[in-house]
Amino acid sequence: MTWYTDPIANDAPIISARVRLARNLKKYPFKQMMTGKEALMIIEETSGAVINDRTAIGVRFKSQDIKQLNETAKKMLIEKHIISHDLLKPELPVGLLLQDDENVSIMINEEDHIRMQTVSAGDNIAASWELANHIDDLIEESVEYAFDKDFGYLTSCPTNTGTGLRASYMIHLPMLEKTGKIKFLIPAINKFGIALRGLHGEGTEPMGSIYQISNQLTLGKSEQEIMQGLQNVTQNIIEKEKMICEKMLEKHRIDLENNVYRAYGILSFGKKISLAEAMNLLSEIRVGFYTGVLCQPKLNKNIYQVMIEIQNGHLQNRIGRKLGEEECEIYRADILREMFN
Repeated sequence: MTWYTDPIANDAPIISARVRLARNLKKYPFKQMMTGKEALMIIEETSGAVINDRTAIGVRFKSQDIKQLNETAKKMLIEKHIISHDLLKPELPVGLLLQDDENVSIMINEEDHIRMQTVSAGDNIAASWELANHIDDLIEESVEYAFDKDFGYLTSCPTNTGTGLRASYMIHLPMLEKTGKIKFLIPAINKFGIALRGLHGEGTEPMGSIYQISNQLTLGKSEQEIMQGLQNVTQNIIEKEKMICEKMLEKHRIDLENNVYRAYGILSFGKKISLAEAMNLLSEIRVGFYTGVLCQPKLNKNIYQVMIEIQNGHLQNRIGRKLGEEECEIYRADILREMFN
C-alpha cells in the first residue's frame, strides 16, 4: 500500500514520517566535480547494488530514466514527493530507483551520488528508519561509501555530513497557522536544531496548513538521537496544536463548524477552484474529520491523497493532455464535486 492511501494518514496531525539518507561513493568525486561518464558509472553501480535477485526487496525496484519522462510524469513524481526539482536539472545523467509501492525511492546524482528515502503513513518514523537502514546496508555490500572515522559519511553539503540522515514528519497545523502562533514557533524550534518548512521542503511555502518538520544537522549525533530529538519537538508542537483546537471547540465551536461546512459546500458545488483554495478547503475538511464535526466514511480517500490527486500533474495525467491553469481549475472542481457528492 502506498503511504498516502493508508487510512492512518488521515489521523491528525501527523500525516507521514520520512527518513532520507545521503551517501557518496568513495571512488568518485562529488557531483560538483564529476564528469558525465562518471555519473553514468554511478547510476550503473548503484542500480546493480539495489536491483537484483539476491534479496526479496531487490526485485521490487525498477529503474526510471528521468530524462525520458514527459513533463506530466515528472510533475507527478514531484507532487508525490518522490523526487526533488534538483533531479530535473540537466547538467549530468541522473537516475531514479523506485520501489513498486512508491514508499522507497533512490535518487542518483541529485545533490549527492545517492539520496534514498523511505516514507511511512502516520508517525511511525521507526519503521521508515528500519527500512532505510536495511537498504543502506544492502547497497554497502556492493559499493564503498565516502566515510571518515572522525566526521562520518561525507556529503556535498556540510550540514548533511555525519549520519547523512534527515528525518522528518509531514504535519498538519491549521490552528497554529490561523492564530498566527506558528511564526513564533519557527525560531523557537530552530534553537533545537529543528526546521519547519513548506509542503515540498526547503524554499517552499506551506499549502493547506501542511508543513515539513525535520532535523537541520547530522554531525555529532547518532541516528537515534536525531530521531528522538525530532520526536520530542514534534510532540510539543502537537500538544500546542491540540490545545488551540480544544479552545476553539470550547469557545468558538460555531465558527469552527461554520468553516468546515462552508468548505464542504464549496467542494461539493464549486465550478472552478485554484489549487491554493482547494488545499485550504481540504484542510478545513481534515479539521472537521478529526474534531468529529464531520463523519469520515462518506469520503473513500484520505484527505492528503485527495490533495495529491488534484495537483496539476495528476490532473493532466487523468485528462491525458497538457492543461492551462483555468482548465486545471475547472477539472479540479469537477473531481472534487464528484468526491464530495
